[in-house]
Amino acid sequence: MIERQQRDRARKLRSEATEAERRLWKYLRSKQVEGAKFRRQVPISSYIADFACHSHKLIVELDGGQHSAVSEKNYDDIRTKALQNEGYNVLRFWNNEVLTNEEGVVDAIRDQLRKQLCDPHPKNPA
Repeated sequence: MIERQQRDRARKLRSEATEAERRLWKYLRSKQVEGAKFRRQVPISSYIADFACHSHKLIVELDGGQHSAVSEKNYDDIRTKALQNEGYNVLRFWNNEVLTNEEGVVDAIRDQLRKQLCDPHPKNPA
């Protein structure tokens, strides 16, 4: 039941994407960045990642202004650690970064993908 609820929520999130998510998806879809296949609004563990590339174990999260509140930052830290425990590296960007510097964000994602190709078994930070 929980899996179905999570899939339904992910589907809803895809249909209600933010402007930043839509802009970044233009770059990430169709293996345009280092040939990596990204999916959007992906259920992983008990969370839904904004963008995930399973083959490279990379998650990209976009954060709006509400994430600057202390309670949200604490939740984001817990969430990031849980995803890292699943074996993923997590990159976080502010929505504003995507809206004002799309190419810089894509370059950072590209750099991480290349880095992970050089070290396919990265150590999770403690």
